Amino acid sequence: MIRYLGSTKNLAGCVGGLIGLVLYLTGVVGGLWPVVVAALYAVFALLAPPERVRLVPVDAVAEAGQLRVALTSLVDKVTARAQRMPGSSVDGVRRIAEVLDDLLSRPDRLSADPDVQHAVIRLARTDLPLSVEAYLNLPWWFAAKRRAGGEPSAGEELVAQLALLETEAHQVAERFYAGDVNQQADHTRYLRERGQEGY
Repeated sequence: MIRYLGSTKNLAGCVGGLIGLVLYLTGVVGGLWPVVVAALYAVFALLAPPERVRLVPVDAVAEAGQLRVALTSLVDKVTARAQRMPGSSVDGVRRIAEVLDDLLSRPDRLSADPDVQHAVIRLARTDLPLSVEAYLNLPWWFAAKRRAGGEPSAGEELVAQLALLETEAHQVAERFYAGDVNQQADHTRYLRERGQEGY
């Protein structure tokens, strides 16, 4: 009910109702004014456009903050289970989290590029936690053991996944900072040209 009070349909209906009251006060409609007001309210409310559907969270700052907290929590959990994790995987998780955290620390700029934003959110919310959780949910003796037929162990799979995720995180960061890098290169070019001209 509260949502409807602020809706476009209700506001348009109220305009119609006010027009009905004005018609009554000016003497255009007589004793049937309540019916006219209700009818105009209904007509205007029905003709009003529907509310816009918002499937994507509007508050990019809040979402980025939640993801940063989740990344910190993930790194803390991985660090607490460092003895259970394969060799370089703890550092791999930290490096990926650092890249993602840096990008998420600029939510307004991140939301200006939906493709980069989607890639960062997918890495932070799904890919990295899924890789770590899938490994940690296996019994330790099974995770370290090579599988039959020479298949890589779960630990080796995790290390491979983290390498792929780190590569992707760096590629996303390169796209995110491409404008800054180009601006820096342009400024270097300008300074060289100015130095060659002698002033």
